Amino acid sequence: MSRNRRSRIRLIRWFFAYTSAVLIAVLMASSALPVHAEEVGRKIRHKVQPEYPDLARKHGVRGSVRLELQISADGHVKNIKVLGGSPVLVQASVDAAEKWLFEPEPQASVMIVKFDFAAQ
Repeated sequence: MSRNRRSRIRLIRWFFAYTSAVLIAVLMASSALPVHAEEVGRKIRHKVQPEYPDLARKHGVRGSVRLELQISADGHVKNIKVLGGSPVLVQASVDAAEKWLFEPEPQASVMIVKFDFAAQ
C-alpha cells in the first residue's frame, strides 16, 4: 500500500471519528425534551410536546415511542395505539398526543407519529 493511500485512509478515519464525536456532543447537549415528533399526513393545528418523565431523566432512559393516532373528521384524536417504545416514555407520549388537534377533513384518518427522547 502506498504512503499516499495510507495517509488518505488515516484522514478519512480521522474525519469520521471527529464528526461522530461532534454529533455525540450535540446530542448529549440537547434538551431533555423530545427532539421531535415526525408526522405524515394531516396538518396539525395544535401540537403538545411530551414532558420528559422524571424517572426516565433520573436513570438516563432515552429512546423513541411510536403511536398510531386515530383522528376523527373534526380533527380530535379519538384513539391511540402504542406501537412501540420504552414503557417509561410511553405514558408521557400518550398524554401529549391526546392533546393534539388536527385540521378538519371530510373523513376520519389514521396517523403514525414518533417521539424521540434524548437524555441530557
